[in-house]
Amino acid sequence: MTETVNSQPVPAQTRSTADGPVRRHRAGRLPGRQDWSSWPHYRAAEAGFRGYWYPVCFSSQVGERPRAVTLLGERLFVIRDRGRIYGMKDRCPHRGVPLSLGDKQFPGTVSCVYHGWTFDLETGELKAAITDGPLSPICGKVTQPTYDVEERLGLVWVYVGDGEEPHPIDEQLPEELVGNPAVVGQRIQARTGNWRFACENGYDEGHAKYLHRTALWRLFKPMPVWNTTKIVKRGRWIYRVQREQHWEADFPGLGRWSGTAWYKARPPKKVENIGNTASHRAVNPTIAAQEFPGFASVSMPGVLRIAYPTFIHYEFYVPVDAGNHLYVGMMAAFEKGVRTLPFYAKYLGAVRWLFHGQFSGQDKWMVEVTDAPPEKLYRPDDSLLQWRKLAEDTTEERLERLRAQGIEPADATAD
Repeated sequence: MTETVNSQPVPAQTRSTADGPVRRHRAGRLPGRQDWSSWPHYRAAEAGFRGYWYPVCFSSQVGERPRAVTLLGERLFVIRDRGRIYGMKDRCPHRGVPLSLGDKQFPGTVSCVYHGWTFDLETGELKAAITDGPLSPICGKVTQPTYDVEERLGLVWVYVGDGEEPHPIDEQLPEELVGNPAVVGQRIQARTGNWRFACENGYDEGHAKYLHRTALWRLFKPMPVWNTTKIVKRGRWIYRVQREQHWEADFPGLGRWSGTAWYKARPPKKVENIGNTASHRAVNPTIAAQEFPGFASVSMPGVLRIAYPTFIHYEFYVPVDAGNHLYVGMMAAFEKGVRTLPFYAKYLGAVRWLFHGQFSGQDKWMVEVTDAPPEKLYRPDDSLLQWRKLAEDTTEERLERLRAQGIEPADATAD
């Protein structure tokens, strides 16, 4: 007995019983993409894209002792001196001991715990080798690599580039967070799994309707069974624009599947693009002023934005290395003064553990177990394809720009 798979005959294993032959094993039919060679820069960005600002920790977590950080596979540390935060490579060039094990013996410097090599935090210059005396001849001959660091939104951001002058961080933040008063609730969690899987999960069109149907955050909300959408590019963002929402569907030969239930709110009668389902709440003026084409959008180097009527949810997928990332979840309400108090109560009382906890924990689980490529994508995965194209095109533009400046970037695709 044989079968055909992709027009090729494949033997099927059988065994005999009193009732006749019984199939034991049948070869699968697994067409699809075997690798990501269509997007060489994206494929090479296993440990992240260079040339961007990344949030690495809360500002409150950085004091006058070094705090070790791994970002894009690079080990560095951040430290505060007289109110300002600095970043430096976390390896003493003398014997390779982590500088984050050291401390500040003099203002504006950090000293290695091993032999007291002391580096200027601003310039990285070796200012003293304490155990070789004040006139050590090694001084002036060693300069430690440093990193540009900024503080925004209660977070410490580090720029990893190829020696170019970093762009202003405000050019990379979501536009509505620059210049508008906002109150934010945040969570940072170290997670297993590649950052690209986390970003693709966040922008994925289909999973929320099925995976998150058991999340407490969605318990009383109707969810579409399936959507039709289009991807719209505006500036540096691409948006998922909902065109149709189907709340129930009959699947031939199987039965009916519904995203509604007697205990859930009634589904909206028209398609909305602020929130993934319509809401009776008035849209906050700051959010309305953005005129978002769709409620879900993504930008480089891996920033997700989900616009709801009264708040916006952001996720920053920060590459630690090829197998680990930081999940930085942020919820922002554009209020000030006493109007921020209800947000604090709601966030700390419910949203932090419902949304940034159990709901996001389902995504964490999926990212940990994702294993792609190979992959066979389906119609809703146009969102993933468009994200990969955005990453590819944006990276190509950056590399061309650096080479025009005489800078040869560390482009893994050239290996």
